[in-house]
Amino acid sequence: MTWTANPLRDKRDKRLPRIAGPSSLVIFGVTGDLARTKLMPAVYDLANRGLLPPAFSLVGFARRDWEHQDFGKQVRDSVREHARTPFSEATWRQLSAGFRFVSGDFSDDDAFDRLSQTVRELDEQQGTGGNHAFYLSIPPSSFDVVCKQLARSGLAEPEREDQWRRVVIEKPFGHDLDSARELNNVVERIFPADSIFRIDHYLGKETVQNIMALRFANQLFEPIWNAHYVDHVQITMAEDIGIGSRAGYYDGIGAARDVIQNHLLQLLALVAMEEPVSFDAADLRAEKEKILSAVRLPPDLDTYTARGQYSAGWAGGTYVPGYLDEDGIPSDSTTETYAAIRLDIDTRRWAGVPFYLRTGKRLGRRVTEVAVVFKRAPHLPFESTSTEVLGQNALVIRVQPDEGVTMRFGSKVPGTAMEVRDVTMDFGYGYSFTEESPEAYERLVLDVLLGDPPLFPRHEEVELSWKILDPIEEHWAAKGSPEPYPSGSWGPASADDMLARDGRSWRIP
Repeated sequence: MTWTANPLRDKRDKRLPRIAGPSSLVIFGVTGDLARTKLMPAVYDLANRGLLPPAFSLVGFARRDWEHQDFGKQVRDSVREHARTPFSEATWRQLSAGFRFVSGDFSDDDAFDRLSQTVRELDEQQGTGGNHAFYLSIPPSSFDVVCKQLARSGLAEPEREDQWRRVVIEKPFGHDLDSARELNNVVERIFPADSIFRIDHYLGKETVQNIMALRFANQLFEPIWNAHYVDHVQITMAEDIGIGSRAGYYDGIGAARDVIQNHLLQLLALVAMEEPVSFDAADLRAEKEKILSAVRLPPDLDTYTARGQYSAGWAGGTYVPGYLDEDGIPSDSTTETYAAIRLDIDTRRWAGVPFYLRTGKRLGRRVTEVAVVFKRAPHLPFESTSTEVLGQNALVIRVQPDEGVTMRFGSKVPGTAMEVRDVTMDFGYGYSFTEESPEAYERLVLDVLLGDPPLFPRHEEVELSWKILDPIEEHWAAKGSPEPYPSGSWGPASADDMLARDGRSWRIP
């Protein structure tokens, strides 16, 4: 079975450059929550949108004693519950014809030999063409044994030059710089660097990608996107939920490692980087790496970092327990559920502009945003009483949940007096486009199958991020317990004090 694009349709159907070629996706850890709620629904949604070819197969690998049809039922249940697009029997029949399941343990040679045989059969029966991606939806501690098994069984190496093999790994990419380097060495011993795809699902969100469009497709913003006009930048990822069932993962990791090291530093890089020569992966990464290498920590980490741990309180009208009372959390845990830091960037564009990053659980509401706050006008030719409530202009990029962009500026209030007040001008994806935004994993899975890597950080970016965070983590480790803050609030008082020392305050989204 072969697959080719019809060149006569290329000008009419913009999907065609984004349709994957013949291939399979092998998911290790297919019974886990990520596979069930994100990966399998994403595969179905891609197929439903016409972005997967008939010559596509999905292979599950796990310890369950399943047959192919049992795996198919699991996928169907997952799709019914979590898919973004409507269920289509026609799509399902085509997609499910390529489902396969291999039962076994990661240390089981026979299981990987069966997987190798399954992959060869798919090449013959489904026309997958020798192109296979291996998604490691498993703990990093298992990467070594799985990668070695892929190499031993011949799965890591394509048989011909026109075929490919790729590996996909999920964050966390280590828990500090040394472990990140060790993890990278494990994977790169088996797969070449351009065949390794490190997934940060935030980079697949439409609104995150829109940062690049906003900056570089519009002449309006570039002249003022610098220290001459920008006062400071706030990057926030707030959650209104607690740790839920993630106690085993979260305790000992904390908010900074879980969110700041990857999601928020990637947002910082996209906001602060220079315009790349192109959006080719190498050019985009080069600019992000330049910015991350120019990040400077404040000299006083006591003053310009804050960490907290949520205590019991009211959240969403419900009284909820504190972190230390959650199931599976030790009563003496010093893991932070809130982290805030100030970073500076030693470049001409951003000299003197602080970047404030914060993340936390059990906060006032769920929101992720980037706020570029501009300096005040040097002179206001109005009566002092006319502009009493006038704030600073701001451009706010809303990543979730109300995806869009808001601009805040001063405008005259209708009436006979010259009264100026803050107003907002709003763009929202929901009412500006008829197209529904795809889920982040749809974009990222498709990029893996296409071999399109701009949204995937290389190990250099990962290591630079750990170089920023490690000194902060080491400082906190010597400081005892984090500061408690009530559930439903916006974090500990020390975070507010951090900005107040600079004459600023956090936005309340």
